[in-house]
Amino acid sequence: MWNIPRTGSGSRGPPYITTMVKSLTAILIAAALLAGLGVWEWALVQREFRDFGEELHTLYVKAENETANGEDAKAVQTSWESRKEKLHVWIPHSDITRIDDYMSETVRLVSERNYAFALPKLEILIHLSECLPATYSPALENIF
Repeated sequence: MWNIPRTGSGSRGPPYITTMVKSLTAILIAAALLAGLGVWEWALVQREFRDFGEELHTLYVKAENETANGEDAKAVQTSWESRKEKLHVWIPHSDITRIDDYMSETVRLVSERNYAFALPKLEILIHLSECLPATYSPALENIF
């Protein structure tokens, strides 16, 4: 059919065809690994922020009812500290710093029982926990 000269013995075909197949296989395996890692990263970030958002919402309800105390806020901050160790690899430090800043202010305000000022900080934190994961999702607008 194609009149390609065969070199060597066996029916594997010309060496440049074999090399091309190996190269394409390696490229496809690398692409599959990158896609799998991207999906895993997305799932990790989603899960961590979802759980953190639930903790923030609980603290918000307590602050709204004026039953939150410094220990409640400190527990959420401690939870965030452990989560951010995992997230430092996947999201920019500037986003983590924003959450750190608002979380520190919230802990101080709740500890002082200054709920009127703590509630807006908690609203910002809840908003960040909802919108930040979307910026790291495997979507077309995040790739290009």
